[in-house]
Amino acid sequence: MIIDNEVEKSQKEIIQRLKNLINLKNLEPGDKLPSERSLSEKFNVSRNNLRVALQTLEYYGLVKSIPQSGTFIAEIGITALNGMIEDILRLNTPGFKALVEARIHLELESVKWAALRRSETDLENMGEALANYTDKVIRGEEAVQEDLLFHLAIAKASGNTMLNSFMLKITPEIINNFEKHHVCDKDSAFKGIQEHKSILDAIKDQNPERAQKAMKEHFIALYQYCYNR
Repeated sequence: MIIDNEVEKSQKEIIQRLKNLINLKNLEPGDKLPSERSLSEKFNVSRNNLRVALQTLEYYGLVKSIPQSGTFIAEIGITALNGMIEDILRLNTPGFKALVEARIHLELESVKWAALRRSETDLENMGEALANYTDKVIRGEEAVQEDLLFHLAIAKASGNTMLNSFMLKITPEIINNFEKHHVCDKDSAFKGIQEHKSILDAIKDQNPERAQKAMKEHFIALYQYCYNR
């Protein structure tokens, strides 16, 4: 999901204040943070905004939320924690080219491992996703979401939870950008049916080299669109 600039600024301010609080109170790895209610009152922010900021820190492994217990500082050392938070605060919402580059890198790894590790259930999930994409394209409807669901099924089939997690993280922004820039026209959508089938066939045959080659060919048009704009 693309984050509004003002919302992003607010989240970064909350993260900065959390960092200041940790240092001011000399909290150590493993220590428990004050409750969400206490922090939202102290920072004068909504609990929802505070929760999103904490979820961001948890996503990067800097805090850990334990149901019924609270949120705890990760066991990584305060110096490293401060440095990583500073890096997070410098991050900007990724542009379209950055998303494309990240996606291509992740998917080439995902498809390789999917070819080696896929299960029958994975094949069924990918087949269903491809069928849904094909149906939408044939009916002349936009199929960006169905396209991405096919690729997410590949990431899941890779058996690598980190690759799957990264794909899940960037997918909403990919969908938003594809729709914004009208990336998938009618011709490329129809071409995508056969390209997806070639990828799936290589995964079925457990041929990682052919799967990666098919994925690279699938991304040629996207890569050219991105860098010829």
